[in-house]
Amino acid sequence: MTILLEAQNLSRFFGPNIAVQDIDIKVKRGEVLGFLGPNGAGKSTTMKMLSGNLAPDKGEIRINGFDLLSQPKQAKAQLGYLPETPPLYRELTVREYLQHCARLNGLTGTSLKLAVATVIERCGLGDVSRRLIGQLSKGYQQRTGIAQAIVHTPAVVILDEPTSGLDPQQIRQIRELIREIANEHSVILSTHILPEVEMLCDRVQIISKGQVVFADSLSALHQQRHHSSLRVILSNPPSLNELYTLDNVSSVEALSSNQFRIIFHPEQDPTESLLANAVSQQWQMQELVREQDSLEDIFMQLINTDPSTVGANS
Repeated sequence: MTILLEAQNLSRFFGPNIAVQDIDIKVKRGEVLGFLGPNGAGKSTTMKMLSGNLAPDKGEIRINGFDLLSQPKQAKAQLGYLPETPPLYRELTVREYLQHCARLNGLTGTSLKLAVATVIERCGLGDVSRRLIGQLSKGYQQRTGIAQAIVHTPAVVILDEPTSGLDPQQIRQIRELIREIANEHSVILSTHILPEVEMLCDRVQIISKGQVVFADSLSALHQQRHHSSLRVILSNPPSLNELYTLDNVSSVEALSSNQFRIIFHPEQDPTESLLANAVSQQWQMQELVREQDSLEDIFMQLINTDPSTVGANS
């Protein structure tokens, strides 16, 4: 698949402070990249550099083959950007605003009319196209913000917290729209909502303290869990020590007199040993449930990792 955005060795310093250091990013056509990190990790600084709003101190950015530093006009023409606070003109109607955005992106005449009509339909803005933006709900304002980002059919679309402040129905609608946009564009999605990452993203990049701590597929992210566990109910349970001595068991936690959590490393599953012993020792197993770290658990483990100890993930 064609790589539509590629950033290499991106670094940015504010005086003696390192905001971002040696970050690499690649996004392919038809792909949604989730860009995650805690507050202060350098996420916003990176987004500003990728969108051409902040020059890097080091590194290069290519958008659909154009260098953002040496060919800024051509590169930015390939880019659509929705900041966390959409740049909306509340005194304009939706159509007027999108026409203005299309002109800013070099569209004129028939091409402009077609582009505006297309984006109004794609973003579900037909019923409100003649209304003032300031009178719209937050959901329709967000749709309008996304529409301005794609009105010129850019190769790469960067969305910063696109569902922030929306109600559940609006969130679902915006997520469906983002997934549809990704069919024709590359999308970089910055969000704090981890379930959104699971629903929308093909790959994930996580930064902490200005450095990458993870960059791989969503399935690979789930494989990063540091431990998994089994929750068991035994009518005739053995001692904790007997459970602990089973093959591949890391630790055992008593949840009640007959319910236990058996913790193990993901690559060392004790289920077979547990079942065999439960039968031979007549522990009378009533329930066996596999538990795994949530995406939030994995995220916290990664951002609390010292970035200098992390090897390259790709």
